[in-house]
Amino acid sequence: MRDFLENEVPYIHFKDVSFSYPGKKENLIFKCNLSIKKPGFWMVVGKNGSGKSTLLKLINGIINPNTGVINSKANIGMVFQNPDHQILMPNCRSELLINIKQNISDYEINKKIENVLDQVGLTGFEKRPTHTLSGGQKQRLTIACALISNSNFILLDEPTALLDQTSQLKVLNTIKNLTNDNKKPLSALWITHRYEELTYADSVAELKNGFLSTWQEPSKFQYN
Repeated sequence: MRDFLENEVPYIHFKDVSFSYPGKKENLIFKCNLSIKKPGFWMVVGKNGSGKSTLLKLINGIINPNTGVINSKANIGMVFQNPDHQILMPNCRSELLINIKQNISDYEINKKIENVLDQVGLTGFEKRPTHTLSGGQKQRLTIACALISNSNFILLDEPTALLDQTSQLKVLNTIKNLTNDNKKPLSALWITHRYEELTYADSVAELKNGFLSTWQEPSKFQYN
């Protein structure tokens, strides 16, 4: 991670980005123009198979576009659909420790752990075994791991797909609160197929047939 970006405003820009997987003639992403230049809670909605996860892989640099240009100035963290595929360690503290990318003192480590757990509503969970956490608590722990690694741009790939409604709302509110924190610039790009989640976003776009719509306010958003 590039720590000097920690307190800068994250920036992602796509210009005419297209992508198709090997052996496929049609572009899953076609001439995509995407721009996120300020902190906030951004959502992309689309049906299964519409290319939402591929879009995140392009942002994260996991895959490269066939054509077009991607410019990124952000420390990117990732939260997957199933937290069990992401959590590796036996307790919350050890899981957070492996995500600290800086050489800092024990005191600073303890403060960072305390702070990020408080930010995601898991105060006092430091010694909790990870296998005892609910699905929603696990997702909030993965968000804390992104924060403690100094990520200022969090990608969330349908993070509530496996959660009950109560846990879904807690994760949504966690991200909403983090992106509303003026002290530290943070952007979150949340991928979903659940239209009811869009009301939490600052801006919404739809991915359909390879095309990404322009950003719209949730209250004015119209499906293509």
